[in-house]
Amino acid sequence: MQTAYVNGQIIDGTGKAFRGYMIVDGDKITEVGSGDLPLTNASVAVHDIGSKTLMPGIIDCHVHLRSDGVADPRAQSASDTDAIAVLRSARNALRSLDAGITTIRDCGSRNGIDFSLRSAAQQGLCKTPRLVLSGMMICMTGGHGWPLGLEADGPDGLRRAARSQIKAGADNVKLIASGGILTPGTDIGAPQFTVEEMTAAVEEARTAGKTSCAHAHGTTAIKNAVRAGVDSIEHGYLIDDEGIEMMLERGTYLVATSSAVRNVVRHGVKAGIRPEVVRKAESAIERHVEGFKRAYKAGVKMAMGTDTGVPFTDHGKNLDELVYLVEMGVPPMEAISISTSKSAELLRMADRIGSLEAGKQADFIVVDGDPLQDIKILQDKSRILRVAVGGQVLVQRDARPQ
Repeated sequence: MQTAYVNGQIIDGTGKAFRGYMIVDGDKITEVGSGDLPLTNASVAVHDIGSKTLMPGIIDCHVHLRSDGVADPRAQSASDTDAIAVLRSARNALRSLDAGITTIRDCGSRNGIDFSLRSAAQQGLCKTPRLVLSGMMICMTGGHGWPLGLEADGPDGLRRAARSQIKAGADNVKLIASGGILTPGTDIGAPQFTVEEMTAAVEEARTAGKTSCAHAHGTTAIKNAVRAGVDSIEHGYLIDDEGIEMMLERGTYLVATSSAVRNVVRHGVKAGIRPEVVRKAESAIERHVEGFKRAYKAGVKMAMGTDTGVPFTDHGKNLDELVYLVEMGVPPMEAISISTSKSAELLRMADRIGSLEAGKQADFIVVDGDPLQDIKILQDKSRILRVAVGGQVLVQRDARPQ
């Protein structure tokens, strides 16, 4: 039976908003139009959504499902068995789904945990968003994330590492191009892989039809990763004008993860975060905001990611990132497009998801209110009334009392 959603505002993910209707048949959208539902002979179940908003499901291109957002996620991960880590990942995936996330790219797990979660979801053992997986992130020996990463050195070593993760089932190859905030003894501005090393891994990803991304904070690391041909720069907190120009020339996406650095600075040492972690975040936050604004103004391609799982960036609060995008100068409509159709483009899934258009998968949410008027309503999950992935309504709650 077909289902029609009528009489609400539709934000289609491509930059358009209108009062209209959407018809879903099985896992696909069959029709989207403005105005009233046309007369049809087909058997259609009609849902009147009234003053509410229908929009594509939100895509988060950078999460870590194995971590809870505790003050020291490294310690938590070290103490978890793989079995517990799979269960933790399943719970965190459900929390994100409950908040309106219908597709997740996990940017670094361990020991096949993310692949086990996907297999469990495919068998109906748990409910998750659509999962795009990276397996283990690839770092240099002793580089950022080494306790949880796959250490590799030299072009041949990177090539083997990328092949191993693709063999395991990775959709994306995650590279560590610079030091990081959470790893002791690493300088966030210092480059860690050479262009030649990363190029080898990127070539393997591209040959296999996969994407690649690079954790990169420092100016040199960002440029090295762009030269190597990655699809996206993750974080990019210290980006400079030359890096922006290079990203523009090559069409490289920026996944800004503003939530992560903000939450470390906001909660700080008093919440139990290690002092060196706070210090590094504090040293980067102003340059992050300034660099993002310059990149956005210049026209760098953007996709949405949160780095959920790092300290106090909690699963289920992913949509905070849209608020931060707006705070940094992105209009609400464009923040929604970045988080839907533009993110789908980065993941090379725009032919299937990211917008409400006929023929695409029925990944959508129903929101109580108008996020174009107040983007902050998306932070309140009680306003996310319905979440559907591939036409299956996986989350449903009553509207708030008026």
